[in-house]
Amino acid sequence: MRDIAVFSGSAHPELAEEICTQLEVPLLPVRVDRFANDCLEVQLQANCRERDVFLIQPLVPPVQEHLVELLLMLDAARGASAARTTVVMSHYAYARSDKKDEPRISIGGRLVADLLSAAGASRVLTLTLHSPQVHGFFSVPVDHLHALRELAAHFRGLDLTNSVVVSPDLGNAKAASAFARMLGVPVAAGAKQRFSDDRVVISAVIGDIEGKDVIVLDDEIARGSTVIELIDRLRERNVASIRVACTHGLFTDGALDRLAAQPDVLEIVCTNSVPIPKEKWVPKLRLLSIAPAMAEAMRRIHNGESVSSLFH
Repeated sequence: MRDIAVFSGSAHPELAEEICTQLEVPLLPVRVDRFANDCLEVQLQANCRERDVFLIQPLVPPVQEHLVELLLMLDAARGASAARTTVVMSHYAYARSDKKDEPRISIGGRLVADLLSAAGASRVLTLTLHSPQVHGFFSVPVDHLHALRELAAHFRGLDLTNSVVVSPDLGNAKAASAFARMLGVPVAAGAKQRFSDDRVVISAVIGDIEGKDVIVLDDEIARGSTVIELIDRLRERNVASIRVACTHGLFTDGALDRLAAQPDVLEIVCTNSVPIPKEKWVPKLRLLSIAPAMAEAMRRIHNGESVSSLFH
């Protein structure tokens, strides 16, 4: 691993430190300055010449600030003659902008993928894209990981004899089915309609959930409006208990507090793919680390080994 160079932007330095600990390599310094006109300047403060460079930067709030910082890091690595530059992006926020469902709107997921390639990305390592088709927006190789193994390992410590995995919508049903197979339990799904970013309606839950211990699985939770709507439907079906799990715990606008305030929600499980400030933590929160999986994928990329075999 001596030819590897790992840098982190300001989005999630704690994850970067943990990944480097797993890899047993140093996290190299980055200087980020702001000019008087509010423009950013980035300097990678270690040698990159002919090295395998990894830039760790999830797109988390403030998303635009962290995106520009990442683009400048990519440009700096290319200008420093890096042999290859891999973007390690544990959360790709623009994956939600994946289709033209209204007139005259942009498809941000594709545009930002083009920007990363133009800035100098040689490949991308990411985790649980909101829509699988976003993988195809990139013109460079993409290694798309998921956190189902980490989540399943947590829930295997429970009594699952009366459990069922519930997806909030049919779009996430494939991942929920795979998760249910890992746990050896049945699966159900909600019939969801989205009317705006903060208004959804789940008209029914398809599957046998009466009296069951429910594990709600979603890819990400932002405002939490979908999960809280689903919890209301689950109560109507007299489920025994509810646990909530997701990969990306964004928890904006007080979502974590609102979920924790639901009396029948026993725990809220997510990974550290995005930073959650400690002052926002609640007793019901369980945080799982994806650093070992990301570090192993980076090691395999560096050594030219298969990344997909991680999931076999």
